[in-house]
Amino acid sequence: MAFIEQWFWFVLLLPAAAVMGWVIGRRGGERHSDSQVSKLSTTYFRGLNYLLNEQPDKAIELFLHIAELDKETFETQLALGHLFRRRGEVDRAIRLHQALVERKDLSDAQRVQALLALGEDYMKSGLLDRAETVFVELAETGHRAPQALRHLIDIFQSERDWNRAIESAHRFEAATGEPMGKLIAMYECELAERHRTNGDVTATREAIARAYAADSNAVRAGMLEGRLEAAAGNDEAAIKALERAARHDADYLPDILPTLLQCYERTGDIPGARRFLAEMAEHYAGVAPVLALTHLVEREEGVQAARLYLTQQLKDRPSVRGEAALIDLALRDGADILGTLQALGRINDQLLVRNPSYRCNHCGFGARSHHWQCPSCRQWGVVKPLLNYALV
Repeated sequence: MAFIEQWFWFVLLLPAAAVMGWVIGRRGGERHSDSQVSKLSTTYFRGLNYLLNEQPDKAIELFLHIAELDKETFETQLALGHLFRRRGEVDRAIRLHQALVERKDLSDAQRVQALLALGEDYMKSGLLDRAETVFVELAETGHRAPQALRHLIDIFQSERDWNRAIESAHRFEAATGEPMGKLIAMYECELAERHRTNGDVTATREAIARAYAADSNAVRAGMLEGRLEAAAGNDEAAIKALERAARHDADYLPDILPTLLQCYERTGDIPGARRFLAEMAEHYAGVAPVLALTHLVEREEGVQAARLYLTQQLKDRPSVRGEAALIDLALRDGADILGTLQALGRINDQLLVRNPSYRCNHCGFGARSHHWQCPSCRQWGVVKPLLNYALV
């Protein structure tokens, strides 16, 4: 952990040190006294030495001292503002960058840099309305448009202003060529959820259609469509949408199956359900389709057949939930050692209660309920039902 922290500070301060070193070197050719340049140079190399010797606090103080000695040079002051922000002194960073923006001797490019830094200060301090004003100005003028648009996307996402987030994402994609379809589809699904909550079915369908247009493999759009069709009594359309979603990303199968199996039940297509579950069991590492298929086998062929099927499956995919289901079948099938099985069942129940049901594939955040946006790292579409053999 200490090594990671030291490396973090090295990466963080090295760009600032490079800027200050460049400024000092440039000043050697300008009309300044040799003693002043020498003083700056000596301080710079002392700071660099602290940085290389993994003493970031001392390095920061010296680099701040360099910037205080050189108040006229734009690059030095910009670097000083970044250091203030990274140290958590956001108010000082805002005041410094505001002063830079107001200077009359800046070129257009320098003013844009100062505005961008000021907007980032506002974001850091939570002043999103002020940050939005700055970044909208930069995006409209075309200066630093991709960076400004990226910040606007983050701001609108925080404010849950999905329409403006979508617009900014489209503009960002046009400016950079970076595909934004998956993110746009998530935002459209947020709108669909909102419309569905408000009872506006037409607007919900339109948002789902736009989500598919942005990302044809959007699993969330398929799940929304399936649930919407199921609620409307269109079970065959729901089955089609939910099966497509599961095939696009089987990791979401545990969340898809309850509605899907209800639709199969209502249509009476149990053979179709068994075929789909058998297909998923071949491609999905978790036990969810096996347990669902076990239930269907029990209903059509009896408890003993279900127990034999599940026993065979658990040889290849051992699972707490699978073992709990097997214990239940064994008890109802009149198997021996009932006391032991009951004790094992209680232990398994405790394990299932203590463990999270979902895990973020990006940062590892664990949760008992599903979140489309991870509460920890704020990434989208990375929180999924657990696949670990020991937990599912």
